[in-house]
Amino acid sequence: MIETWQIILAGVTLSGYLLASLHTDNQKSMIFIHPRFISSLRHIPTPEGNHWLWGHGMKLHREPYCSPVREWNETVPNYGFLRYLGFFNAERIVLTSPEALHEVLVTQNYSFPKPASLRETAGRFLGIGLILSEGDAHKLQRRSMNPALAPRNIKALYPLFWDKTREMIERITADRLETVEVVEWASRITLDLIGVAGLGRDFGAIQDGHNEMVKTYNIVFQPSAQARMLHLIESLVPPWVLTALPIKLNSDMSQAARSIRETCRDVISSKQKKLKEKKLDDMDIISAAIRTGTFTEDGLIDQAMTLLAAGAAFTWGVYLLAKHPEVQDRLRHEIRQRLPPLTQAKESPISSVNVDSMPYLQAVCSEILRFYAPVPQTLREAAHDTSILDQFIPKGTRIVIAPWATNRCSKLWGSDAYLFKPDRWLGPEGVYWTGVCGG
Repeated sequence: MIETWQIILAGVTLSGYLLASLHTDNQKSMIFIHPRFISSLRHIPTPEGNHWLWGHGMKLHREPYCSPVREWNETVPNYGFLRYLGFFNAERIVLTSPEALHEVLVTQNYSFPKPASLRETAGRFLGIGLILSEGDAHKLQRRSMNPALAPRNIKALYPLFWDKTREMIERITADRLETVEVVEWASRITLDLIGVAGLGRDFGAIQDGHNEMVKTYNIVFQPSAQARMLHLIESLVPPWVLTALPIKLNSDMSQAARSIRETCRDVISSKQKKLKEKKLDDMDIISAAIRTGTFTEDGLIDQAMTLLAAGAAFTWGVYLLAKHPEVQDRLRHEIRQRLPPLTQAKESPISSVNVDSMPYLQAVCSEILRFYAPVPQTLREAAHDTSILDQFIPKGTRIVIAPWATNRCSKLWGSDAYLFKPDRWLGPEGVYWTGVCGG
């Protein structure tokens, strides 16, 4: 736990920084006057109820994640985006329509990079891989990783997923527990799946949930309440202030990230040696990236860290199936009809043909990703003066993209948008929804 003195020191550091930032009349006017009376964004639809200093920040902090944004999306009339005020009245633009999202993420994507503060903070642990890179570096990485992430290569990994699923079920069954801690098992199988499919390394998390790799992985990629508090502070101060806070969590996360990167380095060095000896025939994603010859060793480690950062969808999937037993029963029936029993998994491996023959499974997965997108919310920042749907957007404006809000918007998904309903993907219109669903 964070000690009392650490909390006090963090509070004093934060307060000192914020007070220093308010030391001139000009800066005070930027906080109190500019957003309401001067800003070129002030005419954009804005929810009521903002505090004179905290804006909508306390509402966003107190309520369930993205809940206020979902509420505003439904109740505040807008034409593709709306504005809210964060702590200290910092202006944020939330995209609410497919057209606005397309403009920011596709047609003008290099005009709206991720904020430098986000890349600096996350890059401290992940490196600058495919998710965090921008501009020409992103173009090169995307072009180089495309073959490794092609559907054909991913489908070739299905037998690995099947084997790991069998291993987990056997391990859970052997424990004979009345209650299964799904979050823990989700973390363990995610680490093993990404290890085997992404790096070609079995981390043994299913067999031993307390080994060193599991511990370090959870520190970095399964944030605690303390880490979420630091994330809140991160939205208020520059990254250097956050990293300078002398709290144990900072040092623990840095040490864990270094440990994972060294593990990735060992894996990659071994594969590079096999490539030189013309013996690299592994099917994992990093092996495919190595064969392109594009990445340096550190670049490959950054891509490996990016792969390890994935994995929240499994937990939400189990949660939704538990909440909807009728969906669970129907899905189980389809799986038992189309796939061999897990007891025969070793003798009867599956392929993409088996998986592609299960339309209800595809629909359930699509609905899980709609309902709980792996990335609930992310940020972009205007790199220069520009526009979105003809609305002027000044340089430095933060743009909020919130799949947990847009993916449940009744204007886009109909009056049943808030219902978990896999059947929406099975009708003739279902194939077109993938252009709307994001995250």
